[in-house]
Amino acid sequence: MQTRSSNPIELFEAEEERTAEPIRPACIDFREERLFKSLDVRNVESVCHSEFGRRLEQVGLRSDDVRLRDSINALSALQRETVEAESAQFDIPREGFARSIRHNIRLIERAIQGDLVIPEFKAFCNEIDKLYASTRKNNAGAPASYIPQLDLSEPEVDQYGVALCTIDGQRHAVGDAKTYFSVQSMSKPITYCLALEEHGPEIVHKYIGHEPSGAGFNELTLDSRNRPHNPMINAGAIMSAAFVKLNEKRRLKKRGTDNGNGTRGWAGERFDYVLNKWQTLCGGEKPRFSTSVYLSERETADRNFALSHYMRERGAFPDDVDFNDVLDFYFQCCSMELNAEMMSVLAATLANGGICPVSGERVFNTETVQQCLSLMATCGMYDYSGEFAFTIGLPAKSGVSGGIMFVIPNVMGFCVWSPRLDELGNSVRSLDFCHALVKTFNFHNFDILTGTTDKRDPRISRARAQSIRVNELIWASSKGDLGAMQDQLRHGVQLCCADYDMRTPLHLAAAENQVEIVKFFIEQSRESDGAFDLSPRDRWGGTPLDDAYRHGNDAIIALLKSAEARRGETNIPTEPKLPPVLVGETADSEKVAEMIWAASTGDLPAIYRLVAQGVSLDIADYDLRTPLHLAAAEGHCGVVEYFIAQETNLNPRDRWGNTPSDDARRHGYDEVSERLKARGAICGSAAA
Repeated sequence: MQTRSSNPIELFEAEEERTAEPIRPACIDFREERLFKSLDVRNVESVCHSEFGRRLEQVGLRSDDVRLRDSINALSALQRETVEAESAQFDIPREGFARSIRHNIRLIERAIQGDLVIPEFKAFCNEIDKLYASTRKNNAGAPASYIPQLDLSEPEVDQYGVALCTIDGQRHAVGDAKTYFSVQSMSKPITYCLALEEHGPEIVHKYIGHEPSGAGFNELTLDSRNRPHNPMINAGAIMSAAFVKLNEKRRLKKRGTDNGNGTRGWAGERFDYVLNKWQTLCGGEKPRFSTSVYLSERETADRNFALSHYMRERGAFPDDVDFNDVLDFYFQCCSMELNAEMMSVLAATLANGGICPVSGERVFNTETVQQCLSLMATCGMYDYSGEFAFTIGLPAKSGVSGGIMFVIPNVMGFCVWSPRLDELGNSVRSLDFCHALVKTFNFHNFDILTGTTDKRDPRISRARAQSIRVNELIWASSKGDLGAMQDQLRHGVQLCCADYDMRTPLHLAAAENQVEIVKFFIEQSRESDGAFDLSPRDRWGGTPLDDAYRHGNDAIIALLKSAEARRGETNIPTEPKLPPVLVGETADSEKVAEMIWAASTGDLPAIYRLVAQGVSLDIADYDLRTPLHLAAAEGHCGVVEYFIAQETNLNPRDRWGNTPSDDARRHGYDEVSERLKARGAICGSAAA
């Protein structure tokens, strides 16, 4: 007896063979459907292949991303079956789209929904490019001269590259980000992590401290327990190197051979192991090794030899350690060559708790990364570590080749490279970039304490940021939540904010007869000596007092008049002739405001993301204003055309009976008005 398949795709295909009409519902679930709907911008029951690729590229996912390989291959196979071989363009039918994306559906869903850590990645990258351009002008400093191979001349000395990788694998690079350079001291955190992974913190920190030394990075000094102060200075990094594959050496030595060469080949295998670890940290790209830099390192290593002799004299090394071998290994680690793009993935692996974001492979335990980042934050920038922690507030490690890698935990990793150094051995341009970055974005570890800040948070989309800042306050005001008003005031939030229609919390409190809220705002006006305006005008010229009159809220009228609030000049009738029509779709207030803010600013990518999240285009806010109202009021033809194509309700009525056509006519957007009229839209009862 033949067993019937339980695979829904196989069942669908079998059903197609038996019937002329394909059965769609058995093949696609609601999450796949809303992703498809977000990409079907023309509403033609298919997705443009180039539009799909463009969406992924805009959020920072590369076409060669191994995490998307199966879906990309499935789409390529579908293309070969669907169109001529020479055609580069094709439309993906609903069923084919759903089948293809299932291979990597969670990543694709998060990308299309804007659920990656930086939702508006293209805009963020534009800001990074501006910071790069502004800091490129700094030509101060000079390359390291004490290592001959690093003493670059023109034009190499003026190279400058910036690369970033987020914990979701979003990548961007600008400038000389593909130019290889030796990692130098940027190898120290990784060597320390390898030591921790193999031996654990208790053993490692018997031999290496975890305090800033208060002295130069290559000083002949140990702590009170005869340990290097931390693994980010030369003595500590040499000690970390001593632990890498040390147990394997002991095992081989104990086993031995007849000729006594049990550890022969171990040093080569150790370095191969380290190279492979670095390759995994970088998402699969293998570092190079510079023999010339290695030899140059050895020839100029008098201080490092002195440090090793000093530590051996003090009995600082563990048993079975040959410090000459350890020094060679340390020089080898410093002589590996990577580029800024590779180092940014490595930094992102640390930001991601030890999991490489572009491969999904765990490289280090989270506890290992936590300890490493703690020491990078306090000791990673040579004698500038304290100042860097104070002004930048991020874990970082620099190298005398000109690189700085730094980590924004749970967000992304950066690598900035430029060979010109300051007197402390840090790249001048790279430091400039770090300062500019934290001045622009709230990435400093303690920016979270500021409550309100002018810095931007790229982890939140612009539409959502506006929603959080304004609409939640207005919504709470309309509901009479006095506690929320007081709490926001304590956190330094400006209560005189306005939404996309220039409606303020006071407008809504007056309209909804929230007496205690109005009293609170009047009190704020008195305490600010009139700086808090009790008569702000909305889009139509109406003030809160107008709202109180319009809704017959006598107590509010008396309060506002006693506080000398004024009426405005509005062309909206006191009572609409027709009752406003409530929309049928609902959503939480944050998503409502986010969608309407996006429509008001013409932000189609944000609208697409919200559609992919399942947010309806027909939602409305506290004034029954819909996204189409705002798109029409601001004259965004592209947004209006999209709404028309998606068969959105063209005639929703707001609190005053206005339709989107009324908004377009009132503000003089004739093209929008004509397009709406051509699709059967009407004007409402209010004067337009």
